[in-house]
Amino acid sequence: MPGPVHTARMVNIAVTGAAGNVGRTILDAFPNHEVTPLTYEAEDDIDGIVCDVTDREAFADALAGQDVLIHLAGNPSPYADWDELHEPNIEGTYNAYEAALANDLDRVVYASSNHAVNMDDVDEPDEPETMTADAPTIHPDTPPRPDSYYGVTKVAAEALGNYYADRHGLEVVNVRIGWLMTAAELADTQTDPDATPPEDAARFARAMWLSPRDCRDVLRRAATTDLPETPLTVHAVSRNDDRYLSLTHTQRVLGYRPRDNATEALDR
Repeated sequence: MPGPVHTARMVNIAVTGAAGNVGRTILDAFPNHEVTPLTYEAEDDIDGIVCDVTDREAFADALAGQDVLIHLAGNPSPYADWDELHEPNIEGTYNAYEAALANDLDRVVYASSNHAVNMDDVDEPDEPETMTADAPTIHPDTPPRPDSYYGVTKVAAEALGNYYADRHGLEVVNVRIGWLMTAAELADTQTDPDATPPEDAARFARAMWLSPRDCRDVLRRAATTDLPETPLTVHAVSRNDDRYLSLTHTQRVLGYRPRDNATEALDR
């Protein structure tokens, strides 16, 4: 059976949260497509549209003429309180899907998170960025077990996407993103004096590392590869020795071939 292929036609891709870590990393990942960045406020180095995703009408206006939405906007902290999270992360995602429908978009790529499924693997319940030494493997169809209020919002937003795929036929890809860092930033996590407990936090970083080039590749594929099914949930980490998020499904359905490995990066 032939593997997945990228669409041959040029598509217009809108990226919310374009000023964030992931957003800035992927803005140059689509050389054959037209990318429109959406940012919460004006950025000197990003030529895009200023849009608050909690403003439903403005969001719908901002997606006019688009084909694909990569929805990255939201509060990214696994330590945030509920009152800081529910509006940008849940209401904002609802608005994303409503705006996609209003503009007849083909696909929404939603930036979910490892934190939607991590509770069985964290070492300390109050420290979601830690990892037990015997962390069980998690597959895309493993039942969600969020490790934080942040993780809860990601589970809810994945469910929203699944609903819009099933009810409205929208192509939806939930991408559970690991921890995007450069190799130098990864190295810093291995000696962080404030990490608690230190080794379990370092192990988590090694398991969850997503290198910038692997990040660009997996999100480019999520946005432009012909999909065998919808909704689709995939994991996005590099090919780390310590990973427990399975990449088999991501590789099969998107053709993702991660090139970086936390262990190799740290050994250089």
